[in-house]
This record gives sequence, C-alpha cells and structure tokens, in this order.
Amino acid sequence: MIKQILPLSLIVALRFFGLFIVLPVLSIYALDMEGATPFLAGLVVGGYALTQAAFQVPFGLMSDKVGRKKTLLFGLIIFIIGSVIAAMSDNIYMLLVGRFLQGAGAIGSVVSAMVADLVKEEQRANAMAILGGTIALSFAAAMIIAPLVGGYWGIDKLFWLTAVLSAFSILILFTAVPQPPKIVHSYSEEQSKMSEVFKDKALTRMYITFLFHSSIMTMAFFIIPLVMTQTLAEGGFGWEKAELWKVYLPAMIFGFLALAPAAIFGEKYGKGKEIFMISVAFILFAFLAMGFASSPSLFIFGVVLFFIGFNMFEPLLQSFVAKFAKVHQKGAALGVANTFAYTGIFLGGLVAGWLMQHYDRSTLALVVAALSVVWFIWVATMPSPNNRGNVYLSLDIFDRDRVAALTDHEAIVESYVNETEHIAVVKYDKDLIDEDEVRGMLS
Repeated sequence: MIKQILPLSLIVALRFFGLFIVLPVLSIYALDMEGATPFLAGLVVGGYALTQAAFQVPFGLMSDKVGRKKTLLFGLIIFIIGSVIAAMSDNIYMLLVGRFLQGAGAIGSVVSAMVADLVKEEQRANAMAILGGTIALSFAAAMIIAPLVGGYWGIDKLFWLTAVLSAFSILILFTAVPQPPKIVHSYSEEQSKMSEVFKDKALTRMYITFLFHSSIMTMAFFIIPLVMTQTLAEGGFGWEKAELWKVYLPAMIFGFLALAPAAIFGEKYGKGKEIFMISVAFILFAFLAMGFASSPSLFIFGVVLFFIGFNMFEPLLQSFVAKFAKVHQKGAALGVANTFAYTGIFLGGLVAGWLMQHYDRSTLALVVAALSVVWFIWVATMPSPNNRGNVYLSLDIFDRDRVAALTDHEAIVESYVNETEHIAVVKYDKDLIDEDEVRGMLS
C-alpha cells in the first residue's frame, strides 16, 4: 500500500504546498498591486476556493470517463499556467486570473478516487491518513518557508517555485504512480448519470458533513489569529504575530497525533460513525472555550481541542464517500463532496467575518455550537459504511456472469470485475448476510 500511495501523496502535498505557501504574505502582496482594493485582495486570497468548488465535479466525472492519470495531468498543467500568470502579474486583475486558474486545476477528488482504485477498502482509511498527513506537513513547511523566500527574494518567486514543483509532480505522476486497475461494471448509462450520486441518502449525508467540516474550519482559522493579536480593549490577548507559532505548534502536534487512532478505530474496529460524533463534540467544546476564554491558556486549550476534533475527521471523510459510492461513480461522488467542502470554506469565511464585524467572538462560538449540535444529530442518524463488507473472488474459480447476477439479491450492494488483478468484487450488507453466505450463493 505504501508504495502505491506515497507518490500520489507527494503530488497532493506539492500542490497544496503551492496553495499554502502564499497565504501568509499574499494579502500584503495583493494590496501593493495596481488597482488593488481590500475587497479584491481578499478575493485573491480566497477566490481559488470558488473555482475549486466549481471544477471538482467536472474533474471527477472526467476521471471516471477518460482515466485518472490523464485528468491529473490536465489539472496540473492548468495549475502551472495559473502559477506562472500569478508570478508575472503586475496588476490585481492579472493576479486574480492566476489565482482562479490555480483553483481550476481541481485534482483533489481525482487523487482520492485514484487512492480508492488502488487500495482495498479495508486499508483505505490508513491510506487517507497518509494523504492527510502529507498535506499537514506541507502546510507546516509552507508557513515556515513563505516568509523567508518572500522576504529575501520577492513574493513573485513563491509562484515560480509553485510552478516548478507542479512540473516535478507531473514527472512523479508518470514515473512512480502505478496505473489504476481496469474495472468492468454492468451499470447502464442511465445509472451512470451525475444525478445518481445524489440519490444515495448516505452519500448526501456525507456531502453535508463535508460542508459543516470545512465551513467551521474556516471560522476557526478566522478567529484564532484575530483574537490572539487583537488588543485587550478589543477583546483579544495582545500577542504579536510572530508569537502565533506558540498557538499553532501544540495544536498541530496534537492534531497530527489524532490521525492514526481515528483511522484505526474508525476502520479496523468499525467505529467510524462514533469517531465522527466524538470529533463534533470536540469541536463544539473547542469553540465554547475559544469564545468565552478570559486567558490565553484557555483559548489555546480550545485551539488544541479544535485541531484534535478536526483532524479526527481527516482519515475517514474521503474513505466514507468512496465506500458509499458505487464503483462507477467514485470520482463524481468525491468531486461533489469536495465541491461542498470548498463551498463551505467560502461560506465559513463570509459568516465568520460578518459575525465578528457585527457581534463578537462569543456570538460566533454560540453559532458554531448550535451548528455542531445539528451536525452531531446529522452524523448520529447516518448509516455506517462499516456495515458493508467486500468479498474478493478469483475469476479462475468463480464465473463472472454468476457474480454479476448476485446484484439481484437484496443483501448485495454491487459487484464488479477488476480485470487487472483478475478478480471479482462483491460488496454486501453485513446486517443481512455474511461472507460465507455470499460464497455459498456461488457454489
């Protein structure tokens, strides 16, 4: 599994590094551009989320139809073009075009779908944890490197660095990433339409969970630096910006440590839904602590709680969507999920900004707490993907036509053929049937 996942993880990490590395300094750079206003500078910083949201589904659908590698190549080329335009910008509008193009190379759902193709469901949470871990490391590296490179050589060099690293990603794609297996399924063209990914209630619940997760994340990243650096008179703690690492470092360490236990208990022990519920509870109490803290230590405790709760979701979110989705719609379903996620990023920023402008952090905390209660109920009433099992059948022994016929049984979720490995895969409902009974139906 490691050999299959690491090259993909490196591609994702390099791409996210390119998006992260400009964040600590981009608003300053944008405001110095010709024609810049604070609103346009804000759009430069967060506008990529809009094009990410818009293109997640098209890229997911494209990957289902023309192949994962071709789609990844196309997305990386668009990202490189956007980075070059941003690097060469001499006015705010040219910079906006570059940032929008960077977001338009929306390959996140394609990588997740490719991981789902290459890794068996039983190992998928661990694979997603590796993916999430590399993104976390790229974020940490970007926060350190950005001020150094931007300060000594100019912020435009950050975009050039992004373009070079993306070109290196293409090299990795065609030299180290294995070819996804050839999958044969019997779904009709009608069943393969985009609307089908909204008919599964479990998938729809996951989409909304993505929306909650990302919007509340944006609210947290909005409130944390603001409160820590505001003066005491403004309701903050009066810290210098250079001291913020004292907040983020312990939070990132504890959040990173939460990844593995969440993956193990969520996947190996089938407690994924329970992990989600615990995560939401952590986030709820985290915001209450941050919203009503009268001391920096209590506020930082809330930040640590938030990072733990947020990161516990990470190894399971994409995995759950891939489990609920049929084999022919994984790319599309993950594209929809990521669209909801990026929409949440945009909406979370708007809501947090509006609440902090008109009210205060305690009001924001109460709003998030109310949302978390709804989110908790939403998760508690969703089905668990862990009640679905897979049987892997050698085509040297079992007849593929008889395997395909199993889908008429109410306990069989789907069946398909992995031509590359010469096996048939049958997904079944563990509440209705067990693996021995599935095999017995083929005897």
